[in-house]
Order: sequence, then structure tokens, then C-alpha cells
Amino acid sequence: MISLLLGLASLITLLAVLGMFSRAKVASVKTALIWAGAIGGILLAAMLFFTGRGAIALSALVFLGPMIWSWIVEKRGGRPTVGPGPRPRFWQPPPRGGMSHDEAYEILGLRPGATPQEIRAAHRRLMAAAHPDRGGSDWLAARINQARDVLLG
Repeated sequence: MISLLLGLASLITLLAVLGMFSRAKVASVKTALIWAGAIGGILLAAMLFFTGRGAIALSALVFLGPMIWSWIVEKRGGRPTVGPGPRPRFWQPPPRGGMSHDEAYEILGLRPGATPQEIRAAHRRLMAAAHPDRGGSDWLAARINQARDVLLG
């Protein structure tokens, strides 16, 4: 009987936590997960020390320490000390201003003077691979659409 009551209490608690999770903001969920991970890591290290496996805890700390430290420094607004030079930019916004016809033809892989049917076919072919819903990038899809719009008027 006691196990049935404990199971019911656990189920009610789990449903309450899931309800709070579904209404929570992303930032608060992220903070809660970070705190849970930190507390869990401290408890795991303490258990390892108390059971005579302190060397394992120390080796994990030595292994994960630099990664955690660079993450803390980056969160505080500094540049992580791992690796020299500026941070790479993987995404660049499309350039301001209009796109030239030559650039639009180059993006679509066409020669100047292509027919509207060839432009639409090239656009369809490229968007099949570059669409964000299929793993492509927003930036590339925007450039392909912009090229089509420039050429078709």
C-alpha cells in the first residue's frame, strides 16, 4: 500500500513539474538546468570522494575544468582563453542594397539572358536543397529568393 501511495505522489509531482516546465520561459529553464547540472556534479564528486574514488573525481575535474572555466569567462562578457585570434563568424547578413543582375545570374547558376522558365527552374532546384526546412540556411535561401526576384522583376 505504501509503494502505491509513493508511486501516486511521484506521478503527481512529475505532472506538476512538467506543467511548470511547459509554461516556463526558455531563459529560466536554461538557468534551472545549469543549476541542476552543477548541483548534480557536486553531489557526484562528493559521492566519489566518500566512497574512496576521489582520484576519479579529481581526474574528471582536471579534464572538465578548462572547458567550464572558458564557459564562465565567456558568459561574463570576456573572450574565452581557448585558442588565439578573433571568434569566427559563421553567418553573415546579406549585403545592404540591391543585387545586380550579374550577381543574380551567378547565384542561380545561369547565363545572362536566361528565360523566365529557366530562372524559375533554377530557383526551384536550388531551393529544394537550400530551404531551411530541409537543413539549408536562412541566409542562402534569402539570397536565392532575392536573385529570382531581381531577374523576374
